[in-house]
Amino acid sequence: MFKEPQEINKQEHHTDKYYNPRLIVRRGQAFQIQIDFNRPYKPETDQFWLELLMGRYPQQNKGTYIPILVGNVLKPGQWGAKIIHRENNSIRLSIMSSATCIIGKFRLYVAVLTPYGILRTRRNSATDTYILFNPWCQLDAVYLDDEKEREEYVLNDVGIVFHGNIEDIKSRSWSYGQFEENILDACLFLMDKAELELSGRGNPIKICRVASAVINSRDDNGVIAGSWNNSYDYGVAPSAWTGSVDILLEYYSSKQPVRYGQCWVFAGVFNTFLRCLGIPARLITNYSSAHDNNANLRLDFFLDDEGKVDTRLTKDSVWNYHCWNEAWMTRPDLPVGFGGWQVVDGTPQETSDGMYRCGPASVQAIKHGHVCFQFDAPFVYAEVNSDIFYTRVEKNGTQVVEKIDTTRIGQLIVTKEVGGDGMVNITEEYKFREGSDEERLALETAVMYGVKKQSIQDTTYQPQTDVDMDFQAQKAVLGNDFKVTITFRNKSRNSYTATTYLSGNIVFYTGVTKSEFKKHSFSAKLEPSSSSSFDIVIKSSEYMRDLLEQASLHFFVTARINETGKILAVQKALMLEIPTLRIKTKGELVAGKEASVTVEFTNPLKQTLENVTLRLEGPGVLRTIKKQFGRIPMNSTLTWEVKFFPMQPGLRKLIASLNSDALRHVYGELNVQIQKP
Repeated sequence: MFKEPQEINKQEHHTDKYYNPRLIVRRGQAFQIQIDFNRPYKPETDQFWLELLMGRYPQQNKGTYIPILVGNVLKPGQWGAKIIHRENNSIRLSIMSSATCIIGKFRLYVAVLTPYGILRTRRNSATDTYILFNPWCQLDAVYLDDEKEREEYVLNDVGIVFHGNIEDIKSRSWSYGQFEENILDACLFLMDKAELELSGRGNPIKICRVASAVINSRDDNGVIAGSWNNSYDYGVAPSAWTGSVDILLEYYSSKQPVRYGQCWVFAGVFNTFLRCLGIPARLITNYSSAHDNNANLRLDFFLDDEGKVDTRLTKDSVWNYHCWNEAWMTRPDLPVGFGGWQVVDGTPQETSDGMYRCGPASVQAIKHGHVCFQFDAPFVYAEVNSDIFYTRVEKNGTQVVEKIDTTRIGQLIVTKEVGGDGMVNITEEYKFREGSDEERLALETAVMYGVKKQSIQDTTYQPQTDVDMDFQAQKAVLGNDFKVTITFRNKSRNSYTATTYLSGNIVFYTGVTKSEFKKHSFSAKLEPSSSSSFDIVIKSSEYMRDLLEQASLHFFVTARINETGKILAVQKALMLEIPTLRIKTKGELVAGKEASVTVEFTNPLKQTLENVTLRLEGPGVLRTIKKQFGRIPMNSTLTWEVKFFPMQPGLRKLIASLNSDALRHVYGELNVQIQKP
């Protein structure tokens, strides 16, 4: 006999990595099955057909009851079956599925016409068949024409999350694990949870829209509960997760939101969902991302008389970075040219049609300012294009705009490169070059289509031109002192004195302040046509007590030129260097043979780490293992050895994270080559 149809199907349909014994095929592409009868098949007199059913009340017009008739030819992208081999009592069929059929898990039956009526096979869950999206099929809405991109955006089960901030980009690995055991069922369950009608499940636009709502727990008890306030009681800190598998499996079994996530966790799980169903997807990071509460394309930072930020009036915030996803599909609901990458975002920021969700929004439409096209393009446009207004509110309520920063927001938009762990800059896919004619035109188009842009006429704005102020910080390592430098350049011929105020704050990566840890004011004498620099030392004892897990400090410097009353303002986020975990393996790793891996960490802080938890995972290598350690005294090293049996051969990645009360966001990773036995 020939090779099992199962093996051939799974290889040809690129579904051989799924840890699942049942038939998994992609739509619009032929697959083979074998039927054994109790006697040889006689084409002249015998009549039989196949039936695929989904849901409680299968109906042909809804695509949930599919009769597959046996004929002589298969038409591309349409349901049909053809006999390709007969031997004794068995026949081999080639079956073509429709390139637009709904995706999910079907029940499969064989029906035979007899003199006594129709005879069907018994219900047999072993023959249940999964049908998925097919980026390899030109007739599929998610068709992607580059093989290397398909391998990355559909088949790669690990990725990179870029975080940190624009001046100090950091990266960490994330295990998507879309092929791991039960993950396919967990992802299909999300569509049931979102109550997406079965007939809509062939449409990637609808699937992305409902999934962006069900990934977060707001308003529908979805997968992940967000928490941005540094208290993670009764749950896992967002920084401790190393991948999506644990989160999806916990949700699938408990049906209750998993605690807790922040933007990269929502995006990581969303990416797993999309790739698992066969929709090409990638994780995006936007540095200096605007969260514009009233979508007017300006973020307002209000200053009081002395130039300090008024936290009561300031509602908008700049996130150091924000992660979302892009999914690849055609957009037949939009004019030609807006298909391709679409922004989808599962992080709950603002409501859309009454629910916390975002997208799909065409990246091309955002670039050209065509924000009238559904869904949620104005919000994404604002995230990458807003201006920052520093406005001083005088005692009588008059607002004076002291400074407008048009370049800080959406300075850099990145994703992981295809086929490697490097970073690729995709800013130009979202916006034209700052200051170019095309950029202004795109902005005017966006305003025409209803993005509110407040005119500047309603405020007075007189920029300060003859004195510049700059702020620099040296590389800072967590737990050490470091210095920052404020530099003034006086371009005029006058002498000035500047009353300068530095405020150092501990912030969430969303730009929201937790506490001010440093206040420092001084008077600076500025000589004509010269530069003067002032150093300020930041001690670790000042910032360590309240530090949050992303180790992000934010400095706000304002200076008032006493002679002219003009105010200068500059702000800068600073990431502290966080130590990493070291991962080592001993000897050669062979699939199915016991191996050992060691994770090491040295505590660099001047304090003991309490409640330390380590996690280790690697898709295709080992399931997530967690271990709790009570404490690690200062300067001492923790070593954790794990024995495991690598599952699949090939180049794989181990990912580890450490979490404790005082220190989070500690990661390590290692590429490992697993040999065939």
